[in-house]
Amino acid sequence: MKLPIESVLPDLAEALRLHASAVLVAEPGAGKTTRVPLFLMDKPWLEGRRIVMLEPRRLAARAAASYMAASLGEQVGETVGYRVRADSRVGPATRIEVVTEGVLTRLLQADPALEGIGLVIFDEFHERSLHADLGLALCLQSRDILRDDLKMLVMSATLDAEPVAMLMGGAPILRSEGRGYPVATRHVNRRADEPVESAVTRTVLDALANDEGDILVFLPGAGEIRRTEARLAALDLGKHVRIFPLHGSLPREAQDRAIAPGPPGLRKVVLATSVAETSLTVEGVRIVIDSGLMRVPRYSPRTGMTRLETVPVSRASADQRRGRAGRLAPGVCYRLWSEQDDRKLAPFSTPEILEADLTSLALELAAWGVSDPAELKWLNPPPAAAFRQARELLGRLGALGADGTLTPHGKRMAEFGLHPRLSHMILRAIPHGLGGLACELAAILSERDFLRNGMSPPDADIRQRVEAIRNAGGMKAEAPEMTAPRGYGAGSSADPGFDAGRSNARKFDADFDSPSQFVTNSASPSRFAADAAACRRIAREAERLKREFRIPPDQQGDVDACGLLLAFAYPDRIAERRPAGRFLLSSGRGAAFVRAQPLSAAPYLVAAELDDQGVESTIFMAAPVDAADLERHFADNIETETLVAWNREAQAVQARKRVRLGAVTLREAPLADPDPQRMLAALIDGIAREGL
Repeated sequence: MKLPIESVLPDLAEALRLHASAVLVAEPGAGKTTRVPLFLMDKPWLEGRRIVMLEPRRLAARAAASYMAASLGEQVGETVGYRVRADSRVGPATRIEVVTEGVLTRLLQADPALEGIGLVIFDEFHERSLHADLGLALCLQSRDILRDDLKMLVMSATLDAEPVAMLMGGAPILRSEGRGYPVATRHVNRRADEPVESAVTRTVLDALANDEGDILVFLPGAGEIRRTEARLAALDLGKHVRIFPLHGSLPREAQDRAIAPGPPGLRKVVLATSVAETSLTVEGVRIVIDSGLMRVPRYSPRTGMTRLETVPVSRASADQRRGRAGRLAPGVCYRLWSEQDDRKLAPFSTPEILEADLTSLALELAAWGVSDPAELKWLNPPPAAAFRQARELLGRLGALGADGTLTPHGKRMAEFGLHPRLSHMILRAIPHGLGGLACELAAILSERDFLRNGMSPPDADIRQRVEAIRNAGGMKAEAPEMTAPRGYGAGSSADPGFDAGRSNARKFDADFDSPSQFVTNSASPSRFAADAAACRRIAREAERLKREFRIPPDQQGDVDACGLLLAFAYPDRIAERRPAGRFLLSSGRGAAFVRAQPLSAAPYLVAAELDDQGVESTIFMAAPVDAADLERHFADNIETETLVAWNREAQAVQARKRVRLGAVTLREAPLADPDPQRMLAALIDGIAREGL
């Protein structure tokens, strides 16, 4: 099948022959992801060197590599391969490597000259992920200093191309006009108080009754996907309709089922997050239903914490989603917002570099030999306040020395591609024989909380999660179910959609006139099974981390050490209990649980996951920690102060000695031999306040 991109391929090849860089703008479905690398692979100016193409998501990277390999009549890992986290399919004859963006960063850190690589392609660059911006900045400097023959190509369907072309030294811009098939757009108003699941369910019913083809629904998170799936399953839609969830937390097999073509006579309804927005063709889709929402991380330099926020999509994202309906045949896109609201959409999403936690970026730059981001070329430079705070945290973790340069410990932290907090935690744990437990915690914290079911927050004790993945790690991969951990009811897979501090329960109160001929046979899998799959995936990631850090596979450690290990990772989130079960973090901020639970009585704990909303942060995952352990392992950060002051309630001068870790008091006791002059000054102060 001839695709629109093919008409521009000769011009693109010529542009890259004459220039070091190029920018390609092509409509969704034009074929740029799978046709461009294959067309350029054997061009003389590559001289037999490899092409590395970056994809924003693992699912898209694997799918693109599989499609290209199949078009050559080969298996993945021959001419075309991929590298993603914890999964690689490349061989000695591989010419095209599809990688996720963090993999490029590791390649650059290991070999700044990128020897053997002739072309780096940044696909779907409009998403402006942190790793994509960093990868482009490092590649540009590598070309300026080490590799003047390195070619770069930036591709996207919805990209403000001119600033990118200027950044790359006046690169030529090529455009592939036209979509393969027309897509009709229909606006469906959703009441402000109507749950998105209700509006989506109603629109799915309309589309099944009035339009042809499979349906791709865009929802902001896994929580909304599960609730929509439950609503549709309850409607009994018919044996020829099946529902498939699609999000990044699902096992690879479930993702593959969602994007594969369905058997003849079966209609698929795929409920997806933004993972299906770009570089991915869901076979059979001719109908898109767009909720108009997406979930993004927002970092607060004020609190040093990140929270997930649900926001309207940008114009670029809405156009990307709409284009999914016209890849294989004429289609239709239902937008769950009015035409008036459509005109208010922002042109592009905010680049992640402007809103994200920059600790990983700061560590990567330090490993690259850069302390000032201004040394590199950026479309948007990192915000100064967030970058400064990131370097302060790296100093606290021992990654940066007093002079701001990378320490040997920081160099080791940068080798693993984990968030600096987690790599520091594992490295600190190893000498104490707790490396295995640290890897389990790192794997848990790298995923969404698999016990959070979207209905009510589970117990926050992270030790329960460690026990769950240990149980799952000993099970056979094909086991269909798993008993819930002690103290828990039925849970679910990771839920990026959980709104911090409040229940997401939704009453199913809509009344639908559902055609009786539609029935679903896709009863949702048990939540225990979903939890089991998530636990097994996390257990496998923990085993991978053990191998990477060279920790014995059978090393685990007592779960009661979780608090100490979390303190290594989150020294700013060590917390002291205050009255009424509330806590004071070492950073000075208040925190509390959504509801009373066993950890509410802990004298000290460490909060691994919490938000930064309101006066007090809400704690979602934590573990208790012993004050003696804190004094032993954080001696360099502990301060001892003497307090001599008038106590109005006691009507006396009191002298006390206090041992503090940030704002947290570890010990306090009367001072045996206070300074007489300070005692006298405090007494005079009391008299001045209250009179004789």
